[in-house]
Amino acid sequence: MGAERLLGATKDGEKIAVEIKTFLAPSTISEFHTAVGQFINYRIALEDDDPERTLYLAVPLDIYKRFFKYSFIQTVIQRNQIPLLVYDTEKKEIAQWIK
Repeated sequence: MGAERLLGATKDGEKIAVEIKTFLAPSTISEFHTAVGQFINYRIALEDDDPERTLYLAVPLDIYKRFFKYSFIQTVIQRNQIPLLVYDTEKKEIAQWIK
């Protein structure tokens, strides 16, 4: 899960795509802005190419706990209707799905 990429899969019979972000750069807010912009662009592209697929933004658990708790970040996520997949880098598993 170290590389940032876009994956296609299914979850409980639902077609999904997952944009995986690592947030390894020094500026978390800059990484967040980039991630949101890319997410919006990918979602628009999927609407044309594969409209049945739901796009999720995957973020590391430590970043989610430390950074995604802020009111501003939550507002951006809610207003842009960004479903999250929170992954645990140590256990190498999905910790939470947030739709």
